[in-house]
Amino acid sequence: MSLTYLHTMVRVKDLEASMAFYRLLGLEETRRHESEQGRFTLVFMAPPEQPECPVELTYNWDGDDGLPSDSRHFGHLAYSTDDIYALCQHLADNGVTINRPPRDGRMAFVRSPDNVSVELLQAGNALEPAEPWASMPNTGHW
Repeated sequence: MSLTYLHTMVRVKDLEASMAFYRLLGLEETRRHESEQGRFTLVFMAPPEQPECPVELTYNWDGDDGLPSDSRHFGHLAYSTDDIYALCQHLADNGVTINRPPRDGRMAFVRSPDNVSVELLQAGNALEPAEPWASMPNTGHW
């Protein structure tokens, strides 16, 4: 029996705000499906070199009273990066709260506009601890 990764689905309240957040991470829209009958839009976004690893953003046209909620029932999305400090700085410069800063040069957590937890991991070996990250406290939860 074989198994193939398809995607991770997250429900979003504001499609444009959520897409902007995932673009800040470096993801690009790979495909879109709009269902007039079901009254929803599905947008698939993935890293440029990994279109086979998308996150599916599900937007219900008539709203979703359950959002934003903690969304912890599925865990988190995880992406690696070649420079965790640069990515976290880019996100912070664009108004994203770094919930768990990369104090160890290895791991950070942020949240999307829909409260989805996103883990960022340094590819390869951890970077040397550096400021402002090394002494930055956690903010909220992840």
